[in-house]
Amino acid sequence: MREVEKLLDLPRSAIRALVHAGFVTPARGPRNAWRFSFRDLVLLRTAQALAAAQVPHRRIVRSLKELRRRLPESMPLSGLNIGAVGERVVVSEGTRRWQAESGQYLLAFEGDPDRGSLRVVERGRVEPTAAEWFDKGVAAEPDDADAAVKAYEQAIAADSAFIDAYVNLGALLHDLERHAEAERVYRRALRVRGADGMLYYNLGVLLEDMDRKAEALEAYRSALQRSPNMPDCHYNLALLCEALGRPRDAIRHMSKYRRLMTSRSG
Repeated sequence: MREVEKLLDLPRSAIRALVHAGFVTPARGPRNAWRFSFRDLVLLRTAQALAAAQVPHRRIVRSLKELRRRLPESMPLSGLNIGAVGERVVVSEGTRRWQAESGQYLLAFEGDPDRGSLRVVERGRVEPTAAEWFDKGVAAEPDDADAAVKAYEQAIAADSAFIDAYVNLGALLHDLERHAEAERVYRRALRVRGADGMLYYNLGVLLEDMDRKAEALEAYRSALQRSPNMPDCHYNLALLCEALGRPRDAIRHMSKYRRLMTSRSG
């Protein structure tokens, strides 16, 4: 930790916050000290630089998640350069440049446009990234739900692992009472992501609204296995257990809900 503080000029509190948020995952060395990998250092330095460049917080979070997934464990021979281009996070790896959020390679140009000389080095039609489709969906939701659904579907088509698009699409379809479609979205997301507390919780709410109480019960339990401190899940599960004639379980989950809410307010 001391070496990282000096190397990156980051306060220890900021490093700990990023570790606890799960953006960096250092190993443990002698005397339980944190041991940071190259990838951890890149992510820590990137977080500092992006915040200084006034990149929106939501974009920093998405970029860090994708960088953690895509970066190699050791430094590539070509070297890496990570920076902000407008509000985008762009990674330069040798002669290649790609967006951190989507992994999409960017076009490179050479020549002099003022003299009428311009050549595309990397050819290809520029398509919107998954993140751009997602932002379109968020912007469209208040006024055009159908357009938002299509935008979220495009985001998933562009990046099948873009979990935020699944969450928003499932919730929107649920609100539109397109329950069967929403269930398919959540179950596909669980296949892609694996056990995820929020996905199981959303699925539980949907199944309960579909009057499939036993399945909703299992979905809520799966959510708490992954994320045991979700107060809303404990609350819903308490009411569901009471409805299913399981008073002891209802009391247990309601008590847990109250403890969680008390600790948060304190």
